[in-house]
Amino acid sequence: RIKGIMKVFFEGAELYRAESQNKVTLEKYGQGTPNDWIENKFYSPLSTTGVGIMLVLNIIMFGPIGLSIWAVQMLWIPLTAAGVINGVGHYWGYRNFQTDDASKNIFPFGILIGGEELHNNHHAYPTSAKLSSKWYEFDIGWIYIKIFSALRLAYIKKIAPQVKLNRTENICNVNTLRAVILHRYEVLSRFSESIKKTYLEEINKINVSSDAWPISWSQFKNWMHSDPKKIKANDLKTFENLLKKSPILKTVCHMRQELSEIWEPSLLTKEQLLLHLENWCRKAEESQIITLIDFSKMLRSYH
Repeated sequence: RIKGIMKVFFEGAELYRAESQNKVTLEKYGQGTPNDWIENKFYSPLSTTGVGIMLVLNIIMFGPIGLSIWAVQMLWIPLTAAGVINGVGHYWGYRNFQTDDASKNIFPFGILIGGEELHNNHHAYPTSAKLSSKWYEFDIGWIYIKIFSALRLAYIKKIAPQVKLNRTENICNVNTLRAVILHRYEVLSRFSESIKKTYLEEINKINVSSDAWPISWSQFKNWMHSDPKKIKANDLKTFENLLKKSPILKTVCHMRQELSEIWEPSLLTKEQLLLHLENWCRKAEESQIITLIDFSKMLRSYH
């Protein structure tokens, strides 16, 4: 968004090296990282020694062709890690979860870079050893982990929990609250899909009755999911005018914001958060917006 995708893709490693000299960045993101003797005396001053040793070993093992192998290794890591995963993976693809960042799944088959192609899934559940989420997604890294686990060379500590719906529940309880917070990005994705019909109907009504340039679903969706501070001034004005023209759109957008407040950092107790969730469902069901009512009933069944 700032440097451009081509700059990040081809020179991502250089951008990382430059940022590693930024003390503000190091203080912000370096919490809990080692700063011991081995770091200060070995890794930091000898940061280029490792790749030099790798070059020597490649030549010893493979002869002159080892130089070509080393060149591929040196190109492969920076290009895939900085260029593909943290470049393309935040620029192009599809999203299963509405995380509060720009992460995307590049494509559903994670083969070339060990499953990291499913980058949005990773951001939604960063501690999960398995990156695939949907039935059609394939994560080759998970196969490696399962093989190592079977050979007792690895221990699978955690994978992303699956959403469970208990349709018999009609009152929010502690289990509902925990499930909603745990699956918050999935909840927002379901909310967007559930309310899509209402959005489209209202936007079409506005477009028909207006002489202005028609608003598309994708435009409105981007505005709705963005921080107002990050929306361009002209777009923000158009978005606010849309909400003024449609009380239903205004209600739905307001309800989405209130829903996300349930898992935002706060000093509220568990009981207060539960009351917040129950009040949200009650307001949704009193809104007389069919799609919102249906979503609220589904949300109560989270378990």
